[in-house]
Amino acid sequence: MARRKGGFLGCWALAGMAWLACGAAGAADKAGSFAWPDGKKAAVSLGYDDALASQLDNAIPALDRHGFKATFYVPPGIGTLESRMEEWRAAARNGHELGNHSLFHQCDGSQPGRDWVQAHRDLHTTTAAQMQDQVRATNTLLQALDGRRERTFTAPCGDRVAADGEYVDGLRELFVGMKVSAGAHEARTMADFDRYAAPIHAPSDVTGAQLIAQVEEAGRRGTVANFTFHGIGGDHLSVSVQAHEELLAWLDAHRDRYWVAPFVDIARWVRDHPAKE
Repeated sequence: MARRKGGFLGCWALAGMAWLACGAAGAADKAGSFAWPDGKKAAVSLGYDDALASQLDNAIPALDRHGFKATFYVPPGIGTLESRMEEWRAAARNGHELGNHSLFHQCDGSQPGRDWVQAHRDLHTTTAAQMQDQVRATNTLLQALDGRRERTFTAPCGDRVAADGEYVDGLRELFVGMKVSAGAHEARTMADFDRYAAPIHAPSDVTGAQLIAQVEEAGRRGTVANFTFHGIGGDHLSVSVQAHEELLAWLDAHRDRYWVAPFVDIARWVRDHPAKE
């Protein structure tokens, strides 16, 4: 994901203490058109990008205390996979999803604020075929870690375009679902939700109340609150340990309303229980 401080990437923006969402708020599916498991109002995907140390140190212990399962998008070529592999294996054994985030986290270095992108790992100079090969290889590596064949994908930085064109659409057959970009379509109902084009919302420097507000908005729509965290109490695009804990504690107290699950489980449910128009 892109390194950017302040607020969410994507369709959510902080304006004072109010949340502004793409499209009209409060839209709901027609009665009986879609149902979440056990009559829940909405789903919550807790996703974490880049295999950061603060996720192992702070996020996973907090999730485990509350009994929640999340998705960690682990790029084998960066982050902590090599140095802390057994901890990632343990997370997978405990029910967390290891998602695909490409092999080397290729982002488009030609975009503003991307001076941190290394020249040899620049999506702008990498072909679509090369990226697709990287993603396939990453699936193989992750399967060796967790033994699973189904998983989801998040495009690094939300970038879809390689040197010679779009590369993400050619990956659909490999995944149950994908988070694709900060500007992806924001579903107003589940009939409007595309599991292969879930928008990326990357919170940074926000409060627990602001995170909870995003879940409540998904509850009004009956859709998915789709978080893509990075640092938790450290690293980049950081959310404080306190804000993260406030969100988890609130979700724990509202288990009757919200289904918290890895994105692969949410995408499977959407696949197997399609909404009616």
